[in-house]
Amino acid sequence: MRYSLVLPFIASAVLLLAMSLLAGCGRPATAAVSSTQAALTVTLVSPVVSVWPERVSANGSIRAWQESIIGNEVGGLQLAEILADVGDHVTKGQVLAQFKDDTVRVDLVQAEAAAAEAEAAEDFTHSQADRTRSLAKSGAVSSDQLQQQLATEKTNVARLASAKARVEAQRLRLRQTRVLAPDDGVISSRTATVGAVLATGSELFRLIRQNRLEWRATVPADRISRVAPGQLVTLHTDGQTPIAGRVRQISPVVDSSTLTGTLYVDLPEPGGLKAGMFASGEIEFGTARALHLPESALVYRDGYQYVMQVDAQRRVRQVKVSAGRRYGQNVEIVQGVGSDDRLVATGGSFLVEGDLVLVAETKTPAVVQSPSLVSEGGRP
Repeated sequence: MRYSLVLPFIASAVLLLAMSLLAGCGRPATAAVSSTQAALTVTLVSPVVSVWPERVSANGSIRAWQESIIGNEVGGLQLAEILADVGDHVTKGQVLAQFKDDTVRVDLVQAEAAAAEAEAAEDFTHSQADRTRSLAKSGAVSSDQLQQQLATEKTNVARLASAKARVEAQRLRLRQTRVLAPDDGVISSRTATVGAVLATGSELFRLIRQNRLEWRATVPADRISRVAPGQLVTLHTDGQTPIAGRVRQISPVVDSSTLTGTLYVDLPEPGGLKAGMFASGEIEFGTARALHLPESALVYRDGYQYVMQVDAQRRVRQVKVSAGRRYGQNVEIVQGVGSDDRLVATGGSFLVEGDLVLVAETKTPAVVQSPSLVSEGGRP
């Protein structure tokens, strides 16, 4: 009777002990399973080769192709009227300003009167000289008298020519009271003020000839030899679409202090560019093959660039690479991997050396042939 009461308690204790032992044996098994779980599900990508244009990157400012300084050619006169202002489009010969011409007109009248007087004197001495020459043939006058009359004639001829020259000078001075545009273009600066009395040669306006702009860029000396006139240039400025241009000429000298040379690039269609703006650009000088990856495959750590390579066992290996040119979302890989390598396309920054990954799919970047916008070490 006593044993029959104890046996159920013994059976319960044995059952509880067995269950605890089984639970203790299960913990290592669970840990072993977790150690083989994938750290991340990834998409793989392999580098491909494309033909990309080679370009030299440069920076510079937008300048006027030629900027004319327009000044007054007549001095001592008061500026009466200004007929052009900054930003005005003007044509060659258009009147930009007008000086008071009252005194010039008076001087012209005086010069014309003096010329008429000189002409009358010349006519009289010419007739006298003709009469003296006729008398000299008959011996009625001496040779000395003839020479004296001829000298008087030449003197009056010279005086008449001088008087006519003074008339032309006053007429020219009258024309110069109107300041004219030397060429078609846009007024970029105005310093003229109504009422000012200016000396000859004082600056009144500045004119961007033909409204023609150019890009003056500085290029390192070791790259400027690869640039030639006629090569295509693409400019980039904040908030504007790319602008096309062509190299017109290259500076024949290199600045010894900065070791840079200057390029002069014509901008036939400057768009919204203005003189004085800063722009970056690329000069295309040829094509070259590029082994490239999507930019998302790069991982930046400790100031270096890496990719996450996946082996046949789906283990991750961190590989250091050297990046080159960029086009859109693609980056050229100069050194580190080959076209047969399988690399993590995105999310590599969440992985470390030796991680196990689950591969979702493998894709290949599109082959890019002769893209229109490529830069070296920067975005297009």
